[in-house]
Order: sequence, then structure tokens, then C-alpha cells
Amino acid sequence: MPTSGPIYNHLLKFAAIIFLATSAFSQALPKYDPATETKVKGVVEQLKLVPPSGGKPVVYAVMKGSPDAVEVFLCPKKFLDDMGVTFKADEEIEVTGSKVKQDGADLILAREVLKSGETLTLRFKDGKPAW
Repeated sequence: MPTSGPIYNHLLKFAAIIFLATSAFSQALPKYDPATETKVKGVVEQLKLVPPSGGKPVVYAVMKGSPDAVEVFLCPKKFLDDMGVTFKADEEIEVTGSKVKQDGADLILAREVLKSGETLTLRFKDGKPAW
């Protein structure tokens, strides 16, 4: 493979953009902290994909709970798709995860989700992603 020329330069630029976009995404979420692990039980109010179209979306669940709604970062959409898992509005789930702050708001980084009697593992006990 040649190491110079217009095609090579375009490939290098493309690789740099992908690397920077991936780095930006990994810095966007706070770090999983096992010391702040909590369990919340509630009903799925809505699923949000970020970005909503194109790219490689990640999935957030907004759960109805008492007293307030809770936003939960689940995982990349592809990870759920590969496992054949879907979430629906009004479905009851229980989430075990790290409660963190993002932009001043509470967010839970899900480690496990109990859904219809089955446990979905999204992260390992140390908080490292399973995807």
C-alpha cells in the first residue's frame, strides 16, 4: 500500500476524525464509580438515541420513578441490537448502576438491567463496558 498520495492523505484525515470523535464520546460520559452504585426500579417512560439519527447512537432510558424521572445511560444501540434486546415504553425494569453527575444533572450509568425476569449485563463489576 502506498504511503503517500491523495487517497492515503484522505484515509489519514478520515482516521483522525474517527479517532477524535471516539475520544470526544468517551470523554462525554463521567467515569463509572462502584462507590456510587445504586438500584432504581421504575417504568420506562422513553428511550433516547444520541445522536437521534446517523452515526453510532447510544441509548438512554428515561424512567418514571418516585419522586422524579431518572435518566439512565444504557449502552451503544448496536450492543442491544446484537443481543436482540429491546425496551418499550411502560415496561418495568430495575437498574443497578453508578449515580453520577453530568452537566449538573443526575445520571445513572447502567451496569445491569433486570427486565422481564432476565438480567442484562452492560458492564462488568468494575464498571468497564461489556461492549
